Amino acid sequence: MPPSRRAHIPVRARAAALAVALCSAAVFLPGGAASGASIGQLSSQLSQQQARQQGLSSRIGNLNTLIGSLSGQIALVQGRETSVRADVARDHVMLDSTRSQLNHQRARLVLLRARLARARLLLSRQVVSSYESDQPDLVAVVLEAHGFTDLLEKLRFLHDVEGQARAIITVTRAAKAEADAATARLGRLEQAQAQVTAGAAARARALAGMSNLLQSKQAGLQQARAAQQSALSATRARGAQLQSAISQLQAQQAAAQQAASSSTSGSSSSGSSSSSSGSSSSSSGSNAGPALGPSGGWAIPYPIVLCESGGQNLPPNSAGASGYYQIIPGTWKSYGGSGPAAYLASKAEQDAVASRIWNGGQGASAWVCAGMVGIHH
Repeated sequence: MPPSRRAHIPVRARAAALAVALCSAAVFLPGGAASGASIGQLSSQLSQQQARQQGLSSRIGNLNTLIGSLSGQIALVQGRETSVRADVARDHVMLDSTRSQLNHQRARLVLLRARLARARLLLSRQVVSSYESDQPDLVAVVLEAHGFTDLLEKLRFLHDVEGQARAIITVTRAAKAEADAATARLGRLEQAQAQVTAGAAARARALAGMSNLLQSKQAGLQQARAAQQSALSATRARGAQLQSAISQLQAQQAAAQQAASSSTSGSSSSGSSSSSSGSSSSSSGSNAGPALGPSGGWAIPYPIVLCESGGQNLPPNSAGASGYYQIIPGTWKSYGGSGPAAYLASKAEQDAVASRIWNGGQGASAWVCAGMVGIHH
């Protein structure tokens, strides 16, 4: 543009155009870092963060389910371990009681054996004495007796002595047999209870090992969940930053658009000529050019366009989307667009392709910003 013509452009119009260019060129993210991303690019990044949040939330939910399941298993195993250890303690008490009874029976057996030995000794002495001394016959006993009563007493005494000896031997033998049987029975019971106690103790150790293993696995899952929750928090923070940046950029573009509209209404005819020249340059698609307002003849709702490109014919972003409607090359080709990318075509062709996408294709779901501005089709 010649200098003489540029001098006639109102200062306010040049300021508005500069504001629009600044809004489309840079976005200041929270924290002071400058980014050259457009609203469409930021929206794409925000969608990626939201998708990641959903994935992390799903994985955290799965981990919570696994941790809850392990908690139930640990409680079950610990309950069984407590029951088995109670059985072991009860078996120990019974075993101690059996051993006490066994020791008592063994001590009794020792006493009975001593009594049996003494009874046998007395009996043997009586037998020897009877053989060594003269056997009193009935005549001698009768003659030596001092009367009938004395005779009866002597005969009863001899009979009682023999009966007592036999009774002692019989009782002692019976007691010994009883003690032997009790000792054998208690010995078998002690052996059986010792085996039961050992088996219960082994089960208790196995359950304790299983509980430790489950608790270790649960601790690992809890660590993984903590890592996922940390990543989710970071992703949410990043999403909040992107949302703030988008809001700031939309506010800046709205202010710039308002300033441009105000300046256009008060510009001179030379300014109108310059604007016409700028529009022609924009339609060529080689540069982004000035932003078009709500009256730009859009094929889709203007709030979506404002969110996606700010009404500018933008070059491709990191995802390849370009043009006024931020259409990626694959979609551009599939809906009849000419050339390798949307921003290289005229606005009329971009309008036609966007209209086909909106009316005969995916509708509002094809644009991320549609959901952000509350438009559904």
